[in-house]
Amino acid sequence: MATAANTAPSISVDRQFDFRDADFTRVRKMIHARAGISLGTHKREMVYSRLARRLRALGRQDFGSYLDQLENEPDAAEWEDFVNALTTNLTAFFRESHHFPILADFAQKRGGPVSVWCCAASTGEEPYSIAITLAEALGPRASGCTVLATDIDTNVLNRARTAVYPAERVAKMEDSRLKRFFLKGRGANAGQVRVRPEIADMVRYETLNLLAPSWPISEKFDVIFCRNVMIYFDKPTQAKILERFVPLLKPGGLLFAGHSENFTYISRDFRLRGQTVYECAGRA
Repeated sequence: MATAANTAPSISVDRQFDFRDADFTRVRKMIHARAGISLGTHKREMVYSRLARRLRALGRQDFGSYLDQLENEPDAAEWEDFVNALTTNLTAFFRESHHFPILADFAQKRGGPVSVWCCAASTGEEPYSIAITLAEALGPRASGCTVLATDIDTNVLNRARTAVYPAERVAKMEDSRLKRFFLKGRGANAGQVRVRPEIADMVRYETLNLLAPSWPISEKFDVIFCRNVMIYFDKPTQAKILERFVPLLKPGGLLFAGHSENFTYISRDFRLRGQTVYECAGRA
């Protein structure tokens, strides 16, 4: 296979910036080292589109100087924007709906307050769906439940903290659930809904990189939601993250994965309990 240095540059005449093979290779290596994200070759156009916005915002003339700056300044604030730009945030309320009745049943049988870590909070739909499920399952007892919601993308976390969404985001939700857990905007806020304070107060948002050498987490959880995250990591990275989950789960705790993720052959610490739901088996 030819190396980037021996490959003819790939330049599109309708692009504002040259985006060469070497540039794309550098981006892939940098985002993998920084956030563990493995970008396939088919992501080239996405990478150009998203990072070109950063070049325009900074007044840069080419990708080379932009990437040089990042590599020369590992603590630069621009790293945050670089990672945010390359992070995909596809989410919805009660996405992969089969998981939530399982969570409700687990919470009812667990006894006592339930603690949940949502590893990919995005704009908040998933952690608020978790909190709503706990409120429905436990009633007044849900007031003691907590949801730690983390993400590497600071922009989406800021949006999540507002707990405000366009009305179309909840258009398919049952009327009874919508009336119980959301406030309808009026006047200047017409067309928007806000998660009720008693639900929003159950969720705590923090920035966290799953690839960081240490996680600022001291608590243990009954449940970890790590859905549609591992698909962006290679298998060795997935295995390391799963290993780090084990001491953070209480005995018998559950791990919820995404619909296209299978951890059975990656870790012996988790046994399949249902459709993309795993129970922490611990270590022998």
